[in-house]
Amino acid sequence: MTEAYEEELGDAADGYRRMWHELLPVGRYQASGGYRRHAWTSADAECRAWFEEQAGKRGLTYEVDRNGNQWAWYGDPEGEGAVVTGSHLDSVPDGGAYDGPLGVISSFSALDALLARGVRPTRPIALTNFVDEEGARFGVACVGSRLTAGVLTQDQAYKLRDADGVWLPDAMEAAGQDPAGIGRDTARLARVGAYVELHVEQGRFLADTPHAVGVASSIWPHGRWRFDFHGEANHAGTTRLEDRRDPMLTYANTVLAARKKARLAGALATFGKVSVEPNGTNAIASLVRGWLDSRAADEATLTALVEEIGTAARERAERDGVRAEIVRESYTPVVDFDAPLRDELVAVLGPDTPVLPTGAGHDAGILSSAIPTAMLFVRNPTGISHSPDESAEELDCLAGVAALAKVLEALACR
Repeated sequence: MTEAYEEELGDAADGYRRMWHELLPVGRYQASGGYRRHAWTSADAECRAWFEEQAGKRGLTYEVDRNGNQWAWYGDPEGEGAVVTGSHLDSVPDGGAYDGPLGVISSFSALDALLARGVRPTRPIALTNFVDEEGARFGVACVGSRLTAGVLTQDQAYKLRDADGVWLPDAMEAAGQDPAGIGRDTARLARVGAYVELHVEQGRFLADTPHAVGVASSIWPHGRWRFDFHGEANHAGTTRLEDRRDPMLTYANTVLAARKKARLAGALATFGKVSVEPNGTNAIASLVRGWLDSRAADEATLTALVEEIGTAARERAERDGVRAEIVRESYTPVVDFDAPLRDELVAVLGPDTPVLPTGAGHDAGILSSAIPTAMLFVRNPTGISHSPDESAEELDCLAGVAALAKVLEALACR
């Protein structure tokens, strides 16, 4: 099987391996083995320089759009009906190597394979790196694609601030990107005929099948909510338990309530980030701020779940003498990928190709509100993602490159 992919991809297989090893050390955090490639940081700049270098090596037309997304064009960037593929290069804190970079590397490799076979697309092909997909620094996922699609406005983006108090436009400017023009890119979107994103599967649906590659059907609705619990700072060694207004108790109870209610609803709820003030070992906290990530198969279930978690938080806060505030920071409704495009991918790859939903958000999901989009998933043997243990077999990754090349040929040569 390996030999078959080597023959099908030719030198593109070696090119895939070379690019993979070039990116592997960038932004790696030695203590955890994971990656910290956060938007508009030095690690992000290295990734962006690598993308520009890859475009230059292939003689592609390179550009950065006004939202900071990178584009590498084969064919006329001003042409109509462009076929776009790619993903992102940033990471969650201590994330894995595959989430995002696999799609970007595969896009270059798939184009290499096509051109090596003498295929000459009749439509422009663009390879992309969408900026700040994970939202690790500013708290909102898919900033680059949200801005492009007009889902995130300039005014909203200007109000985003990281944990160190740096505003998003200031971070962009410090990295050499002018933030003045950020916002919906109507003209660019009008030139795109389809966007196909390849991504490592974040789950193990394919792991239980003989298939290395699947096609996405939909993305669960999902969002992020900030829970602020305001209590009263006091001395841990002298304040009686009955005299305390401890927001940590409220937060802890809310975490447990979220887990129970999500299980009962057949949905997902995760408190994965928390900040504490004053954050002293011998001090009762004055403020505990936790971020909820919640997802469900449909919007009604998700709405009801978050309302129930909010009710549990407020009821416990009242008992603890704590004030609770809940703010929705981002929300993405259910995404059903473009049906004709999805069906075409299945026809190209074979009728037995698995079609599966996902609970993870992606740039393809955001862009689906403006252009036809689809996704390919590459098998993840453990299902682990957003972790240093995230993995995929090289053979499956090469299968993904081969599948993407077939899709690009079908879409760009008609």
